[in-house]
Amino acid sequence: MLILTLLLLLLLLLITGYAANSILYNRAVYPEESFVKVKKYGLPMLLIEDESVKSFLSNLTSQIAEWLEAGKLQRVVLVIMSKATGEVLERWNFRIETDNEVVEKGVSREKSDKEIMREIQAIMRQVASSITYLPCLDEACVFDVLAYTDADVAVPFTWIESDPKLIANPQMVKLHAFDTKIHKVDTLVSYKNDEWDEEE
Repeated sequence: MLILTLLLLLLLLLITGYAANSILYNRAVYPEESFVKVKKYGLPMLLIEDESVKSFLSNLTSQIAEWLEAGKLQRVVLVIMSKATGEVLERWNFRIETDNEVVEKGVSREKSDKEIMREIQAIMRQVASSITYLPCLDEACVFDVLAYTDADVAVPFTWIESDPKLIANPQMVKLHAFDTKIHKVDTLVSYKNDEWDEEE
């Protein structure tokens, strides 16, 4: 099960670690000086230094790890909202498909570190480049993370049930899929569509 553990760790770091930090930085949810630059997977990445956010993401990662390892996690959604109104401005939706044969029967699925590295690099580049498609967030924002699980999972008391925080008539950008051969992740960014008023 070592390969499952390593792939699980990579997947978690990607979704709740580096991708989340990249989104929070690139969407200016926190000021630039709140981040420190590190090099991971052959790419420069930014990690937030705010202790409360680091603690939140760390707790999130450990809980999601349990659900993911049991094959009970369906998707993780990072939501960016207006701080003033609570209106949802963006949803970064990571949909996860788990190979149940691996989880339930321990069937081996192999993929080289080099292949996985290439895919991580591709999706991190896409997260950064997709920012160019998105409208500027010109107001103070906050973020939250939603986890969609199977109905039979035990939910810790620190988690609360939430509405899906959907956006009415959103614009969407689909990112490159990430596949560890145990988990497949499809990423879709939805954002608020501010239509221009063309009636003059």
